[in-house]
Amino acid sequence: MAKNSIFLFRHAQSYFNRAKKFTGWKDSKLTPFGIKQAKKVAKLLKNKHIDVAYHTRLSRSKDTLKAVLKFHPECKKKIKDDRMIERSYGELQGTTHAVFLRNHGEKKLHIIRRSYDVAPKNGESIKMVEKRVNAFIKELLKKIKKENINVAISAHGNSMRPFRKYFEKLTLKQMMHLENPWDDYFEYKV
Repeated sequence: MAKNSIFLFRHAQSYFNRAKKFTGWKDSKLTPFGIKQAKKVAKLLKNKHIDVAYHTRLSRSKDTLKAVLKFHPECKKKIKDDRMIERSYGELQGTTHAVFLRNHGEKKLHIIRRSYDVAPKNGESIKMVEKRVNAFIKELLKKIKKENINVAISAHGNSMRPFRKYFEKLTLKQMMHLENPWDDYFEYKV
């Protein structure tokens, strides 16, 4: 059995995702479609071996992981780590993209959603997210190598960007153009 792998996936669709709202650190449950997506990821990972699993405090991360771990009785340890939580959208959290677009225009919406170093008021930029995700990755790699384990990570769309940049050796521009699926996973060998 192969060891020292990371299985990275995005939480499945939440109600805020479906409504095209800036979700950030607000808790939003999985939609019925999201539950189906989580089950699809679970089936894709069914034949992998998972020793340790990570999630954030948000239910969409925990519930997606819960679906995956139904096939993994060998996973004895679940760890909550908010360094890989979604980007905080600050005062925009709960606001729809449509309302923001109407009030500020398409250019500003694009800047807020896809700029590397622009943070919404009282929120985070992707640069800030990358800093905390990279600290998590550094610690995770040591743990994997020391313990010879496979790890599952139930992450968020914006926190996956720095993961993928790191492991896929992407440029900043490539990272900022990523769209992360709700119903698939990425595997990285350490």
